Amino acid sequence: MTVFSRSFVRKRVISLATTTLVTTASLACARDPMSSYHVPGAMPIQYASERPDYHEEAPFVAENDAAMNRMMADAMVKPTGDADRDFAAIMMSLNRGAVDMARAEIKYGHNERLRQLAQQIVAARQQEVVTTQQAVSHWFAAAIDPSPNH
Repeated sequence: MTVFSRSFVRKRVISLATTTLVTTASLACARDPMSSYHVPGAMPIQYASERPDYHEEAPFVAENDAAMNRMMADAMVKPTGDADRDFAAIMMSLNRGAVDMARAEIKYGHNERLRQLAQQIVAARQQEVVTTQQAVSHWFAAAIDPSPNH
């Protein structure tokens, strides 16, 4: 006399296994929501605030964070329908952010090669900002003087 058929038991075992896997995965993600972004075999990130020498790096971190936040906020350009105008607005904010971050490296960095790279970034990105501003200057002139001659 069989109480449950094999099919019934098999379905219940699969259901139990699935429920267990989903629950385990949910608990793991709840414990560490960023775990899905970790690369297997990579060293875990040690955040600056966890390091004993953080107080020495705090000004650099603060300036870098401010530059990054300003850059990302400014790069959130509402599309105008003009790809050139949108590209220029985004690139100007990204280039200014790169300049600000490179200046923080020049100010606080200790590695001479990285500081030289940062100086090159400042020079190149400032030139890109100037070039972009020159390329779009006609939009600003048209906004000030909307006569058909522009």
